[in-house]
Amino acid sequence: MLGYTIRRFLQMIPVVIGATFIIYALTFLMPGDPVAALTGARPLPESTVQQIRLAYRLDDPFLVQYGHYMWGLVQGNFGIDFFGRPVLGLILERLPTTFALAMTAWALKMVIGLAIGVYGGLRHGKAGDHFALIFTVIFLGIPGFVIALGAQTVFGVQLGWVDPAGIRAGWPMAFILLALVMAVEASAGLARLTRTSLVDVLRAEYLRTARAKGLSPRRVIWGHALRNAMIPVVTYLGLSLAGMLGGAVIIEAIFNIPGIGGLMVTAINNKEGTVVVGIATMLVLVYLIFNLLVDLLYGVIDPRVRI
Repeated sequence: MLGYTIRRFLQMIPVVIGATFIIYALTFLMPGDPVAALTGARPLPESTVQQIRLAYRLDDPFLVQYGHYMWGLVQGNFGIDFFGRPVLGLILERLPTTFALAMTAWALKMVIGLAIGVYGGLRHGKAGDHFALIFTVIFLGIPGFVIALGAQTVFGVQLGWVDPAGIRAGWPMAFILLALVMAVEASAGLARLTRTSLVDVLRAEYLRTARAKGLSPRRVIWGHALRNAMIPVVTYLGLSLAGMLGGAVIIEAIFNIPGIGGLMVTAINNKEGTVVVGIATMLVLVYLIFNLLVDLLYGVIDPRVRI
């Protein structure tokens, strides 16, 4: 198991390098001058502008800037913004809000997706199965921001059930609509995977043998079918937890939530590339860590993957 863990960890290194390189390139090769965005309509003296450009290495070649950023990243330094604040501190300050939203959405996604997937899988070819398929097709096809804007307008503005923006009500009331929007969209993929996995397991030969031995339908379903059908679903759930953090960024921007999504939007508007790259890098690292944990857990469940 130790050798498998080391191999999986080493495989993360080129992924981190490749992902950060692409993120850094897309951010810092975009047109526009960050110093001009910082000063706005009232330009600074040329000497001050030169000091800012020198302090933040804005005139260095791209590869030099990237190498300097990666050297700082290895030391745990995500850089500083134009106001001298550590980017890592800004991220950690807002991360609890984003994490609370992502965890709430993940829990709702698990309940909705598993319930609809199991319901459709146990009723393969019947009305329940058709309902599950229609649900997944609809919410896989509708973009998440459309669902978010529609829910904000109907439930927040027209009906007034929740605040259309902000988190003044606190958890869970301020998060329930946002989390439900994220969960409904994401649960469609989970429901489809659960339904397909369960249908495949129900056709397996060993279940026919279990029925032939006289086991009750309840024991066949809950003791054998669902247990084996959940193996790929558990893997998907583990990886989707990290993906929820990335999905929360868009929802936070729509609902004006003070999480890392709002920080990202502000940084993009101000052309603060260091903050944008720092947030994106943090999300990549979180995803890779969750991916590693899922792989290690899967290696414990099924020793064949360690070969």
